[in-house]
Amino acid sequence: MTVRRRERRNVIAGSAGGCGGLLAALSLATVLTALTGCSGTGAAAEGDAGEAVRRAVDLLAESGTSRARTAMEMASGGTRITLRGRGGFDYRERTGELRVTLPDGKPVTEVFVPGRLYMKNRGAGVPPDKWVRIDVTALPDGNLVTGGATDPLAAAELLRGVVSADELGEARVRGETLRHFRGVTDIAEAAEAASGRAAEQLAAAVEGFAETEVPFDAYLDDQGLLREITHRFSFGERGIDVTSTVQLFDFGAPVEVVLPGADDVYAGTVA
Repeated sequence: MTVRRRERRNVIAGSAGGCGGLLAALSLATVLTALTGCSGTGAAAEGDAGEAVRRAVDLLAESGTSRARTAMEMASGGTRITLRGRGGFDYRERTGELRVTLPDGKPVTEVFVPGRLYMKNRGAGVPPDKWVRIDVTALPDGNLVTGGATDPLAAAELLRGVVSADELGEARVRGETLRHFRGVTDIAEAAEAASGRAAEQLAAAVEGFAETEVPFDAYLDDQGLLREITHRFSFGERGIDVTSTVQLFDFGAPVEVVLPGADDVYAGTVA
């Protein structure tokens, strides 16, 4: 897959039956539908630090499963909004589930499968026992921020596009000693390096984000496994910054992801 960067000034929006309908249903719709930015460039990262970060993406797939915590903070002017999630992911099957808590305390269940996102308890007019199904490759940001959580798979795949990285030494994170890396990754580079639905998802983000370069902090354990990733998305013109953090722990823990049945998926329009 070849992805070309382009200078864009896009507003994240869509048709009523797709992204626009979903975003209109989100509590943060007035923020998310205004995200825009500026163009960027990138090249392959050099050195051991970049290689260690990229290698950690493949090691995650080999690790099997883990528990996960997510936090997404959106800041615009004096307003700051935080959404938190907790769940588990199977990296071989590329599936996972998060329970995301909105700022008003409302819980939303999200199920991730390659190329799709299922959301329950999300959307005005959707029956409480029904799920909303979204094609993430149709979302202008590839669902890096729209769902209120960057899922661990997408957060890791984004690191395939590292253009610069430095190892800052050891850091104590939640009682553990981890290796701290800081650098910049590029969404377009990551889309070219990824494969399958992950590549399609990141390619969608290239089309939606005018700024393709994303600063990150990554923390690896002594086995090279990703334990924490923070990406900082900036939408300069609108003065909106999004900081997304994923924490991974309890590797090998059993994770069962149950997909909604066809009858459980809402067929109407999300209003």
